[in-house]
Amino acid sequence: MKPRLALYLLLLLSMAATAVAQQARPMAEDPVLEERLMNLSRELRCLVCQNETLADSRADLAVDLRNEIREQMKAGKTDQEIIAFLTARYGDFVLYRPPVKAATYFLWFGPFVLLLGGLFLLFHYLKKRRQLITEKPLSADQRRDVEALLQTPDREKTA
Repeated sequence: MKPRLALYLLLLLSMAATAVAQQARPMAEDPVLEERLMNLSRELRCLVCQNETLADSRADLAVDLRNEIREQMKAGKTDQEIIAFLTARYGDFVLYRPPVKAATYFLWFGPFVLLLGGLFLLFHYLKKRRQLITEKPLSADQRRDVEALLQTPDREKTA
């Protein structure tokens, strides 16, 4: 039983080491190209993860997109041409920072509009609530009378 367990553990460790080695080695022989790929993929969104850049994602589609970008870079395309290709294929969603234009106004300005709308509603709610309060503060004479009542030693007998 123990030799079989040791064999399974050894197999598992070798598989893990192989996976780490594959991820650790650079995908391109050219380190300048790889650096350019990483810089560009930090500006692009993973279509699967959506909250990660293409550089940070481990999804299969992200790996495929990075390979596609790498091939286009090897073919001599500029970063702008690659971005144009990806936005033509996937739309502005692939950009981690989409451009400000009519289709993305809500994305850029929506949170501020919602915040201002919420502040407006809060202001009106507090204003109406203040108007509903009918009690007026005590006058100076009333305050003296209350203080005199509170200072009497035997409050229960006076009541």
